[in-house]
Amino acid sequence: MRRRWGSDTPQRYPSGAPGRAVLCERADLRATCGGAVPGVTPADAVTAYLDHLAVERGAARNTLDSYARDLRRYLAHLESAGLGLDAVTEAVVGDFLAGLRESGLAASSAARTLVAVRGLHRFAHREGLTAADPAKDVQPPAAPRRLPKALPVADVLRLLDTAGDTPAALRDRALLELLYSTGARISEVVGLDVDDVDAAERTALLDGKGGKQRVVPVGRPALAAVEAYLVRARPVLAKRGGPALFLNARGGRLSRQSAWQVLKTAAERAGVAAEVSPHTLRHSFATHLLEAGADVRVVQELLGHASVTTTQVYTLVTVTTLREVYATAHPRATG
Repeated sequence: MRRRWGSDTPQRYPSGAPGRAVLCERADLRATCGGAVPGVTPADAVTAYLDHLAVERGAARNTLDSYARDLRRYLAHLESAGLGLDAVTEAVVGDFLAGLRESGLAASSAARTLVAVRGLHRFAHREGLTAADPAKDVQPPAAPRRLPKALPVADVLRLLDTAGDTPAALRDRALLELLYSTGARISEVVGLDVDDVDAAERTALLDGKGGKQRVVPVGRPALAAVEAYLVRARPVLAKRGGPALFLNARGGRLSRQSAWQVLKTAAERAGVAAEVSPHTLRHSFATHLLEAGADVRVVQELLGHASVTTTQVYTLVTVTTLREVYATAHPRATG
């Protein structure tokens, strides 16, 4: 059973409608709430919407945190204008979006915020809180298409060779090797339990976005690094029993932020000049496979993309690289 958003204890909801249940609780109408829900503030609606995403949609924790941050911005905008959800118009949503862009927020971040706002209004309209959905026709700002940045193979190999021999260093080496070997997201790798890595089958079981699991192959160097960590380092880090594969200094599960810091530190030690992001090894994994002739649909499955269109952006990277090499190496590349 999934946990209710913001709660530490699992809870069931009547008629499979957690959003309405929360709204009724907020309005203190548990016994009579059957039609439209009166007396609900925008903040109440946001709480109910996040609850709906967590329980009915199975949204990942990172997604819920992101939506919560974006909707707090929107609530502040409505509060400053003295508006309830029922008074919001398309122009109000458009003004909010324009304000985000004027504040310097990137187009991609503003577009992501609009997704959360649209979802909130769609939910509120469906639950009878508003007579219309004012956000449905608001268009996100056009964002320039940015190609994922992959490291050259030589840079990746240097990055993987930076770890030392301490328990933390052995953990970091295993973490980085798994990231590059599987192409997994950082959140997927730190979410691994010990039993999720099968050395005999050379596979790892990843929990992807939306609760979707996938089994991916793991290369021998990564398996060797994981084995060294399990034998020589994890017992030192483990302060209490627990299933998590990667542990922090206190014996708890390594956080996504800490894993990102491990990657940044390794890149600095390796002297990698290129900008490094949490997805750098994932981007490199996909690009290197495609450059070596892997089928794009196989790469799609390995990355856990719902649509091959998402994966095809990596083919643009390889074509760009080929074009650059051609331009500098072919005697008839330029007129």
